[in-house]
Amino acid sequence: MTDTQLIELESQCRIFLESLNASDVAHDLNHILRVVKVAKQLAIEERAELAVVVPAAWLHDCVNLPKNHPQRHLASQLAGDKAIEFLRSIDYPSEYYAGIHHAICAHSFSAQIAPESIEAKIVQDADRLDALGAVGVARCMQVSGSLNRALYSLDDPFCETRTPDDANYSIDHFYKKLFRITETLQTASAQQEGKRREVFMGIFLNELSREI
Repeated sequence: MTDTQLIELESQCRIFLESLNASDVAHDLNHILRVVKVAKQLAIEERAELAVVVPAAWLHDCVNLPKNHPQRHLASQLAGDKAIEFLRSIDYPSEYYAGIHHAICAHSFSAQIAPESIEAKIVQDADRLDALGAVGVARCMQVSGSLNRALYSLDDPFCETRTPDDANYSIDHFYKKLFRITETLQTASAQQEGKRREVFMGIFLNELSREI
Protein backbone atom coordinates (compact mmCIF):
# COMPACT_ATOMS: atom_id res chain seq x y z
CA MET A 1 0.00 0.00 0.00
CA THR A 2 1.11 3.56 -0.65
CA ASP A 3 1.76 6.12 2.08
CA THR A 4 -1.29 8.06 0.89
CA GLN A 5 -3.54 5.01 1.24
CA LEU A 6 -2.26 4.34 4.75
CA ILE A 7 -2.82 7.95 5.77
CA GLU A 8 -6.41 7.74 4.51
CA LEU A 9 -6.91 4.46 6.36
CA GLU A 10 -5.65 6.00 9.60
CA SER A 11 -8.02 8.92 9.22
CA GLN A 12 -10.97 6.55 8.74
CA CYS A 13 -9.91 4.41 11.71
CA ARG A 14 -9.72 7.45 13.95
CA ILE A 15 -13.19 8.65 12.94
CA PHE A 16 -14.54 5.14 13.55
CA LEU A 17 -12.97 4.90 17.02
CA GLU A 18 -14.15 8.36 18.02
CA SER A 19 -17.69 7.32 17.13
CA LEU A 20 -17.52 4.47 19.66
CA ASN A 21 -17.18 6.82 22.68
CA ALA A 22 -14.98 4.41 24.66
CA SER A 23 -15.24 5.01 28.40
CA ASP A 24 -12.15 3.11 29.60
CA VAL A 25 -9.55 5.80 30.33
CA ALA A 26 -6.67 3.31 30.19
CA HIS A 27 -7.70 2.16 26.69
CA ASP A 28 -8.75 5.50 25.23
CA LEU A 29 -7.65 7.18 22.00
CA ASN A 30 -4.39 8.29 23.60
CA HIS A 31 -3.54 4.63 24.25
CA ILE A 32 -4.39 3.76 20.65
CA LEU A 33 -2.20 6.55 19.29
CA ARG A 34 0.77 5.42 21.39
CA VAL A 35 0.34 1.79 20.31
CA VAL A 36 0.10 2.83 16.64
CA LYS A 37 3.24 4.95 16.94
CA VAL A 38 5.27 2.15 18.53
CA ALA A 39 3.84 -0.50 16.17
CA LYS A 40 4.92 1.53 13.14
CA GLN A 41 8.43 1.89 14.57
CA LEU A 42 8.68 -1.83 15.28
CA ALA A 43 7.28 -2.71 11.84
CA ILE A 44 9.96 -0.66 10.13
CA GLU A 45 12.71 -2.15 12.28
CA GLU A 46 11.41 -5.70 11.82
CA ARG A 47 10.48 -5.24 8.12
CA ALA A 48 6.86 -6.24 8.66
CA GLU A 49 3.82 -5.55 6.48
CA LEU A 50 2.48 -2.10 7.39
CA ALA A 51 -0.81 -2.84 5.63
CA VAL A 52 -1.48 -5.40 8.39
CA VAL A 53 0.24 -3.75 11.36
CA VAL A 54 -1.29 -0.28 11.00
CA PRO A 55 -5.00 -1.21 10.89
CA ALA A 56 -4.51 -3.92 13.54
CA ALA A 57 -2.83 -1.42 15.87
CA TRP A 58 -5.56 1.16 15.31
CA LEU A 59 -8.41 -1.30 15.84
CA HIS A 60 -7.00 -3.70 18.45
CA ASP A 61 -9.22 -2.29 21.22
CA CYS A 62 -12.34 -1.43 19.20
CA VAL A 63 -14.10 -3.83 21.60
CA ASN A 64 -12.76 -3.52 25.13
CA LEU A 65 -14.20 -5.06 28.27
CA PRO A 66 -13.24 -4.07 31.85
CA LYS A 67 -10.55 -6.16 33.53
CA ASN A 68 -13.10 -7.58 35.96
CA HIS A 69 -15.63 -8.48 33.23
CA PRO A 70 -16.43 -12.24 33.07
CA GLN A 71 -15.96 -12.25 29.27
CA ARG A 72 -12.72 -10.28 29.29
CA HIS A 73 -10.89 -13.18 27.62
CA LEU A 74 -13.16 -12.83 24.56
CA ALA A 75 -12.63 -9.10 24.04
CA SER A 76 -9.79 -9.35 21.51
CA GLN A 77 -11.68 -11.86 19.36
CA LEU A 78 -14.74 -9.62 19.41
CA ALA A 79 -12.50 -6.70 18.48
CA GLY A 80 -11.04 -8.69 15.59
CA ASP A 81 -14.51 -9.44 14.25
CA LYS A 82 -15.63 -5.83 14.58
CA ALA A 83 -12.44 -4.57 12.96
CA ILE A 84 -12.93 -6.73 9.88
CA GLU A 85 -16.56 -5.65 9.65
CA PHE A 86 -15.39 -2.02 9.65
CA LEU A 87 -12.61 -2.64 7.13
CA ARG A 88 -15.09 -4.32 4.78
CA SER A 89 -17.31 -1.26 5.04
CA ILE A 90 -14.49 0.98 3.76
CA ASP A 91 -13.41 -1.50 1.08
CA TYR A 92 -10.01 -2.22 2.62
CA PRO A 93 -8.15 -4.88 0.58
CA SER A 94 -9.42 -8.30 1.67
CA GLU A 95 -6.05 -10.03 1.30
CA TYR A 96 -5.02 -8.43 4.60
CA TYR A 97 -8.08 -9.45 6.63
CA ALA A 98 -6.75 -12.75 7.99
CA GLY A 99 -3.48 -11.19 9.13
CA ILE A 100 -5.23 -8.25 10.76
CA HIS A 101 -7.79 -10.44 12.51
CA HIS A 102 -5.09 -12.72 13.92
CA ALA A 103 -2.97 -9.79 15.08
CA ILE A 104 -5.90 -8.29 16.98
CA CYS A 105 -6.96 -11.60 18.52
CA ALA A 106 -3.41 -12.40 19.65
CA HIS A 107 -2.57 -9.04 21.22
CA SER A 108 -4.41 -9.70 24.50
CA PHE A 109 -2.94 -11.30 27.64
CA SER A 110 -6.26 -12.78 28.66
CA ALA A 111 -7.01 -14.35 25.25
CA GLN A 112 -3.86 -16.52 25.49
CA ILE A 113 -3.50 -16.78 21.71
CA ALA A 114 0.09 -17.14 20.49
CA PRO A 115 1.04 -14.68 17.73
CA GLU A 116 2.09 -16.61 14.64
CA SER A 117 3.15 -13.80 12.30
CA ILE A 118 5.70 -11.02 12.70
CA GLU A 119 2.83 -8.53 12.33
CA ALA A 120 0.90 -10.13 15.20
CA LYS A 121 4.04 -10.16 17.34
CA ILE A 122 4.56 -6.47 16.67
CA VAL A 123 1.00 -5.46 17.59
CA GLN A 124 1.21 -7.53 20.77
CA ASP A 125 4.59 -6.00 21.65
CA ALA A 126 3.41 -2.44 21.01
CA ASP A 127 0.36 -2.94 23.21
CA ARG A 128 2.38 -4.52 26.02
CA LEU A 129 5.03 -1.81 25.93
CA ASP A 130 2.28 0.69 26.73
CA ALA A 131 1.95 -1.00 30.13
CA LEU A 132 5.57 -0.16 30.96
CA GLY A 133 7.54 2.99 31.72
CA ALA A 134 6.07 6.30 32.81
CA VAL A 135 2.86 5.78 30.90
CA GLY A 136 2.58 2.27 32.33
CA VAL A 137 2.77 3.62 35.87
CA ALA A 138 0.10 6.22 35.05
CA ARG A 139 -2.20 3.65 33.43
CA CYS A 140 -1.80 1.28 36.36
CA MET A 141 -2.98 4.03 38.70
CA GLN A 142 -5.90 4.90 36.41
CA VAL A 143 -7.14 1.31 36.33
CA SER A 144 -6.55 0.82 40.04
CA GLY A 145 -8.54 3.94 40.83
CA SER A 146 -11.45 2.77 38.71
CA LEU A 147 -11.40 -0.57 40.58
CA ASN A 148 -11.06 1.13 43.97
CA ARG A 149 -7.76 -0.57 44.85
CA ALA A 150 -5.59 0.74 47.68
CA LEU A 151 -2.22 2.13 46.56
CA TYR A 152 -0.19 -0.36 48.64
CA SER A 153 -0.34 -2.74 51.60
CA LEU A 154 0.47 -1.02 54.88
CA ASP A 155 2.21 -4.13 56.25
CA ASP A 156 4.35 -4.99 53.20
CA PRO A 157 4.09 -2.35 50.43
CA PHE A 158 6.54 -4.01 48.04
CA CYS A 159 5.64 -7.69 48.39
CA GLU A 160 8.84 -8.66 50.17
CA THR A 161 7.26 -11.42 52.28
CA ARG A 162 3.87 -12.05 50.66
CA THR A 163 2.30 -13.05 47.35
CA PRO A 164 1.32 -10.04 45.22
CA ASP A 165 -2.41 -9.28 45.41
CA ASP A 166 -3.25 -6.81 42.65
CA ALA A 167 -6.97 -7.27 43.21
CA ASN A 168 -6.52 -5.12 46.30
CA TYR A 169 -3.27 -3.17 45.90
CA SER A 170 -2.03 -1.09 42.96
CA ILE A 171 1.69 -1.54 43.61
CA ASP A 172 1.27 -5.31 43.71
CA HIS A 173 0.44 -5.19 40.00
CA PHE A 174 4.07 -4.29 39.29
CA TYR A 175 5.21 -7.55 40.86
CA LYS A 176 2.39 -9.77 39.62
CA LYS A 177 2.42 -8.63 35.99
CA LEU A 178 4.28 -5.50 34.90
CA PHE A 179 7.81 -6.63 35.71
CA ARG A 180 7.13 -9.86 33.81
CA ILE A 181 6.07 -8.22 30.56
CA THR A 182 9.50 -7.69 29.01
CA GLU A 183 10.23 -11.42 29.06
CA THR A 184 7.06 -12.00 27.01
CA LEU A 185 7.97 -9.52 24.26
CA GLN A 186 8.43 -11.17 20.88
CA THR A 187 10.76 -8.88 18.93
CA ALA A 188 14.32 -7.80 19.73
CA SER A 189 13.42 -4.13 19.23
CA ALA A 190 10.59 -4.34 21.75
CA GLN A 191 12.69 -6.25 24.27
CA GLN A 192 15.30 -3.50 24.24
CA GLU A 193 12.65 -0.82 24.80
CA GLY A 194 10.95 -2.90 27.50
CA LYS A 195 14.16 -3.15 29.51
CA ARG A 196 14.64 0.61 29.26
CA ARG A 197 11.12 1.25 30.54
CA GLU A 198 11.57 -1.23 33.39
CA VAL A 199 14.48 0.85 34.68
CA PHE A 200 12.19 3.85 35.12
CA MET A 201 9.61 1.75 36.94
CA GLY A 202 12.29 0.57 39.36
CA ILE A 203 13.29 4.19 39.99
CA PHE A 204 9.64 5.05 40.66
CA LEU A 205 9.27 2.28 43.24
CA ASN A 206 12.55 3.22 44.93
CA GLU A 207 11.36 6.80 45.28
CA LEU A 208 7.96 5.66 46.56
CA SER A 209 9.72 3.51 49.14
CA ARG A 210 11.81 6.46 50.29
CA GLU A 211 8.77 8.71 50.60
CA ILE A 212 6.61 6.31 52.60
